[in-house]
Amino acid sequence: MKAAVIYQKGGLPEYIDFEAPTVQSEEEILVSVKAVALKHLDKSRASGKHYSSDAPKENGRIPGGDGVGLLPDGTRVYGMGVSGMLAEKATIEKDRIVKLPEGIDDATAAALPNAVIGSAMGLKFKADIQPGDVVLINGATGFTGRIAVQIAKHYGAGKVIATGRNQQSLNDLLALGADETISIMQDDDSFKAQLKKIHSETPVDIIIDYLWGHTAEMILACLMGKGAFTHRTRYVSIGSVTGDVIQLSAANLRSVDLQLSGSGLGAWSKQQVRQLFTHILPEMFQLAADGKLKVDTTEVKLENIAELWDLEVPDGQRLVVVM
Repeated sequence: MKAAVIYQKGGLPEYIDFEAPTVQSEEEILVSVKAVALKHLDKSRASGKHYSSDAPKENGRIPGGDGVGLLPDGTRVYGMGVSGMLAEKATIEKDRIVKLPEGIDDATAAALPNAVIGSAMGLKFKADIQPGDVVLINGATGFTGRIAVQIAKHYGAGKVIATGRNQQSLNDLLALGADETISIMQDDDSFKAQLKKIHSETPVDIIIDYLWGHTAEMILACLMGKGAFTHRTRYVSIGSVTGDVIQLSAANLRSVDLQLSGSGLGAWSKQQVRQLFTHILPEMFQLAADGKLKVDTTEVKLENIAELWDLEVPDGQRLVVVM
């Protein structure tokens, strides 16, 4: 079979002939791969920079952790790979399969799950979103952030505030459900003044953070109290695009009713992951099939993987490899 193969950490994938995977247990099934989203997570794991990265394999490794494929009976599914999925064939886990509805194309179905995992899991299980909640999404102009804005509204958020760098992308978010935007390109004092004003008028219940770094420091400083009763805020860290480490004073934590948590691999229970496959993903796939969840993709071919591995796509789009 043809596949994208990486032979060393940080190396570019090669499009070559490679031995097809075989089913190793009753919990696995072989699929014909149709589409795979190329995500930061896949690149980070391949380079060895992600905390869940495995040691490199001497005989080569196929990247790609999930994707869309056809079961032996022709059923089209989304699944989590046991073998790497940037190949014509892959093995996937039987208990982590979602049958795809009619009306959703392969590229959309491949692109959507990672963003759902990076938004719905935090909103539901870490922030316990409730109807009417005010939600701030820090770093909303990326693909996952755009999905998060839409899912927050779907889950009943009364107001969604989005931050980001690109002003045009921030404007686009208003059409996707955001009620207010804050540019992180303005100076620190202006950023904090705008956020404090919003927080004083409509107290923020939930913060979903894809950036961390300096913007997280500013947001947390804006929540800081002065000894009086404060509004309860659930802060969920999901990404660290602008920095992995922040400075946070103990006084900041003691002065506000703050729940600080993270949402990512290792942060969910087995029951929550089960709900992801039985309820959350099927619901989101159907929303996309019905045109109620907007997903933008850039499709590329597997044979061009080496030159496209580091391709930068426009804000809010996901690169998807189609077979």
